[in-house]
Amino acid sequence: MSSSTVAVTGASGKTGRVVVADLLAHGHEVLAVDIVAGPGDRERMAELGAPLLCADLTDYGQTVDALQDADTVIHLANIPAPGLFPAAHTLNANLAMNNNVFLAAAQNKLSRVVWASSETTLGLPFDTPPRYAPVDEDHYPYPTSTYALSKTASETTAGHIADWSGIPFVALRLSNVHVERDYRFVPGYWGDAQLRKWNLWGYVDARDVALACRLALNAPLTGAPSFVIAAADTIMNRPSAELLAEVFPEVELTRKIGEFETLLSIERAREALGYVPEHSWRDILQQGA
Repeated sequence: MSSSTVAVTGASGKTGRVVVADLLAHGHEVLAVDIVAGPGDRERMAELGAPLLCADLTDYGQTVDALQDADTVIHLANIPAPGLFPAAHTLNANLAMNNNVFLAAAQNKLSRVVWASSETTLGLPFDTPPRYAPVDEDHYPYPTSTYALSKTASETTAGHIADWSGIPFVALRLSNVHVERDYRFVPGYWGDAQLRKWNLWGYVDARDVALACRLALNAPLTGAPSFVIAAADTIMNRPSAELLAEVFPEVELTRKIGEFETLLSIERAREALGYVPEHSWRDILQQGA
């Protein structure tokens, strides 16, 4: 069990709350950081044992101060998806937050940065078919929105700051994050394979994101590696190869896959991080049946 202090940015968000709880359960001290505290957030974090610090990470000075007592940082704070704000604002805000966190980590001599990149860097939405499947880290870079561009540019920045500082920067290219309340919508996707083709029917449970973050804090890594983080299966109730053949008949499968195996390859994360996802919509919906 580690007693290191981990700063978690975006701690009040859907994923951040789960990451904070997981770290605390595994013996870490957590400094929760977010720009705002929503209703009950301070109380919820206090109950967990993580003080919540409000900080605007687009301001470098505030970012340096926010990270000064941390040993490592898990950086989740960003505009979380394309289309929520004007395109330029999404790019500028995400780049500012990422640049400031990366530089503040170097300034404060943190030992590691783990941060949320995105599956969108691989070419999502797949209005243009992927070059092959399962899509892996080598399908990068293919940003098709300013949101994806903010992540792609930040991966480049992370690589250079890792070289300058000697700090490992680990980018997690997260799939579409689900918490338990989201699974009630899953059966609504099954009647039309086109509805979720945009990310090859991928998803990831927030608890598995927390697992990946925790593993990335301690894995023997150097430089600025990036890993696809997805569930082990797709969100559909049909075989994965059948879905691909129907919607993207021109796309070649590069290897034999399991019946419902994810088409967003997690093999590199499995090998380098020891990441084996533990949660599936199948378990959640069966429990509720």
